[in-house]
Amino acid sequence: MLKRMQSVYEAAGGDAGLLRLAEAWHARVVADEVVGHAFRHGVHPRHTERLAAYWAEALGGPTTYTERYGDESSVVRRHSGNGVHEEMDQRAIACFDQALVDAGLTAEPLRGVLHDYFARTTDTIARFRESADDVPAGLDIVRWSWAGPQPATGPTGSG
Repeated sequence: MLKRMQSVYEAAGGDAGLLRLAEAWHARVVADEVVGHAFRHGVHPRHTERLAAYWAEALGGPTTYTERYGDESSVVRRHSGNGVHEEMDQRAIACFDQALVDAGLTAEPLRGVLHDYFARTTDTIARFRESADDVPAGLDIVRWSWAGPQPATGPTGSG
């Protein structure tokens, strides 16, 4: 009998591990002189919980994010229409890499997979640089496995 391979979500510690990671990343980006300006207008009071749920769903966990908070289109709309911001994106990724250390998620290959996921997602969630109005409805959260992004399963997938 074959043993089922652990998902990235499970390897990261499930909901609790991803919440630790979201809290660590949030603390780092808010303190960052470049990335922090994106948070100075205020954030949802449950931002880290929602972020952890989004990551969990993308990494093979439960569908809590789409059941409670929205779909990929809503996430992409929140991050679109801000023009090109390469320096901010690179600093957000650097903060994520440090947050992996803060959250104790440094074992390979997990660290590398999480880094690759976050770096790709940083680019794809802000791909509509000119206007959030350009974001189509019905995008699916891109699912990520040990092999990287997975093909979309629905008719409106964004993968």
